[in-house]
Amino acid sequence: MKKTLSIIALSVIGLGLVSCKKENKEVAGTETSVGADSAATVTPVAGDSAVAPAGTPASNQPLTTIALSESNFDFGKIKKGDKVEHIYEVTNTGTNPLVISEVKPGCGCTAPDFTKEPIMPGKKGKITLHFDSTNFDGNVSKFADVFANVEKTPIKLTFTANIQP
Repeated sequence: MKKTLSIIALSVIGLGLVSCKKENKEVAGTETSVGADSAATVTPVAGDSAVAPAGTPASNQPLTTIALSESNFDFGKIKKGDKVEHIYEVTNTGTNPLVISEVKPGCGCTAPDFTKEPIMPGKKGKITLHFDSTNFDGNVSKFADVFANVEKTPIKLTFTANIQP
C-alpha cells in the first residue's frame, strides 16, 4: 500500500513539472493589454474594504490605488534557453502606502522580484519577472498575479515571447 501511494505521489509531482515544460498556449482570460504609452489604473470605491477570495493572500493595510507603466510586455523573438527579464514599474496613485504582499507566477519558469517595502503615495516601485525559455518552443504567453492593498486584486501582469531554436 505504501509503495502504491508513493508511486501515485511521484506521478502527480512529475505531471506538475511536465505541465510547465509543455505549456505553450495562452491561458484563457489571462491577457490584459495596455499600450506602452498608457497606464492601467485600479481605483477603490469609497467605503469598500479589502476582501480577497478564499485562498488568496490579502493585505490588512488600508486601500490605495496603483498605476502600472504597462501590464503586458512582448519580448519578441528570443533564443531557446535565453533567460530574460522585464521590469514593470508601479506608481502609488493613492493616499495610503502601497504594500505588495505577493507576486505569484502562473508557472515555475517565471520567477518574480518586487519592491518589498511600502511604496509611499506618489512614489514608484518595481515588479520584475524573470523568464527561463529553456523548455519552450514557438509562441508563449505567461502571467503573474500581483496581490496588494488595492480594491481589485490580484492584478495580472502578462508577457509573451517567440522562442526560436
